[in-house]
Amino acid sequence: MKKNIFFVLFVFLLSTGCAQTETSQSIKMVHSFSHKKGTVLVAKPSIQITNQQDMNKNISGVEPETELFIISNPESMQVYVNKNRRLPEGYAPDDLVEPDISHLSPEGDDRRLLREEAARALEELFAAADQHGLNLVGVSGYRSNQRQTTIYQSSVANNGQEHADKFSARPGTSEHETGLAIDVSTSVIAFALEQTFQQTDEGSWLEENAHQYGFIIRYPEGKEDITGYSYEPWHIRYVGKELANHLYHESLTLEEYFGYHY
Repeated sequence: MKKNIFFVLFVFLLSTGCAQTETSQSIKMVHSFSHKKGTVLVAKPSIQITNQQDMNKNISGVEPETELFIISNPESMQVYVNKNRRLPEGYAPDDLVEPDISHLSPEGDDRRLLREEAARALEELFAAADQHGLNLVGVSGYRSNQRQTTIYQSSVANNGQEHADKFSARPGTSEHETGLAIDVSTSVIAFALEQTFQQTDEGSWLEENAHQYGFIIRYPEGKEDITGYSYEPWHIRYVGKELANHLYHESLTLEEYFGYHY
């Protein structure tokens, strides 16, 4: 009798281990569940998640008040923040520097800052644009949680909740708070952050070349129902050259790459 019990237990553990190994190598099934702010796809059959940064691995808990997932890897260059995934309370990057680029914000303004690796890459991107006779200008880089709170509340007050949620992130869920994202524009449209930026030479060049320097257009056209935000051709996010090139050539958002929607 004892031998039978041990045998059954051994088979159970063996089959469980095999299942976990298979799942870690490739995701072949789609699972979804309802969430207060949308449907989350844990896996997608057409996507190979090579770095294993899935929902369960990089969250440290759930914020009870908002039901937002709290991410556990805010220092990663591939940190994944969106409407359902927020930075830990009180997080602020410790390697912020000022890239040597043209910027609208005055000296000493935090919006001139980015994390060091992203800042160096941005300098290369701007230098390449300049060689093509293009006039890119930084508008808004790093934002503290306090500044993001002010921006979001102002947008709600001026435009209403629905409009604000299409263009402005709630505090803690903004990529600007990671120090890896920056809004850019050009003098042709008076440095505005508008979708017409894409129609300028600068906007067109950025869309076609940002990936070569490790940046992506984070909220691309036609993917609004996936990212949760309207098209923002001015908002670029640093993820590193390898991932940026993959996302660009496969026409993927971070949501699609990691295998689930916001």
